[in-house]
Amino acid sequence: MFYELRRYKINDGKMDEWVEFMEGTIIPFQVSKGMVIAGSFRGEDETTYVWMRRFASEADREQQYADVYQSDTWRNDIAPRVAELMQPDIEVTRIVPTPHSVIS
Repeated sequence: MFYELRRYKINDGKMDEWVEFMEGTIIPFQVSKGMVIAGSFRGEDETTYVWMRRFASEADREQQYADVYQSDTWRNDIAPRVAELMQPDIEVTRIVPTPHSVIS
């Protein structure tokens, strides 16, 4: 099992709109495709958004990526809105919980 820690830069003045879109559209859509969302956070600077997804294995991640990002819903409905709200440079770090982590 591993997590993806994903960090985004949200366009100035768009954080509230971004959080609403994430929580109302993106997260429910990804969960419907089998993804496990472990957390969603906004930064104090009003342009940083961070979230975590959990995967059982690399094969699991690959399948879920395909189910989400190759879908017509993502391509036609979600991706265009994402491009309006955030910068394209995304920072993704894979992390593995230590034995005493409360989210392992």
